[in-house]
Amino acid sequence: MPTSNDITAITQLVVRERESRDLGFWNRMRECFHPDSKVNISWFQGNGHDFVLGSKDMAARGMLAKHRLGPVLVSLNGDRGIASVSGIIDIPTVIDGKEFTLSAHCLMLYRTEKRADVWRLCSFECIYRRDELVPCLLGQTADLPVALLEQFRPSYRNLSYSLHLKGYAVNSELPGEDRPETALTILQQHFSWAGLPVPD
Repeated sequence: MPTSNDITAITQLVVRERESRDLGFWNRMRECFHPDSKVNISWFQGNGHDFVLGSKDMAARGMLAKHRLGPVLVSLNGDRGIASVSGIIDIPTVIDGKEFTLSAHCLMLYRTEKRADVWRLCSFECIYRRDELVPCLLGQTADLPVALLEQFRPSYRNLSYSLHLKGYAVNSELPGEDRPETALTILQQHFSWAGLPVPD
């Protein structure tokens, strides 16, 4: 029977995974994922442990992302749970030698499962909402390749461009609010996995 202790454990798990990513605590981040976990986000598709290695490599490339998180909402059914958290991903980005901050707004979704009495992550995905590039020195501008930007999805266009500048290939078929049906589908998949109805 799920208890408030389970909700607390999942909430702490989600925050611990994101904080570990921000601070470069790679071993602690790795411990948050089950070995067979799956991650599917803008720049990475694979298992959770490889995602940690990819995140470490991203930091080494100078993409020092930081996360601003809202409250974590947990829905439980036995030893499975869904956690969601609205967040903003801030990434320093240099364009034409000028400093910008890329801020990507999204809803982060986690499947969680308790095995051997320990909660860990089974998956990590996002619904992308919008993003923006803001100059670190107000008034500075940069010439952006409009034709290239138009090839990226509206819900994560600037994020895609920032990742492109660092050599990442971006998945253009992810859930986003520019395609509402994709957001509904991923919510249905997550809640179905946990044996729960999608909230209405």
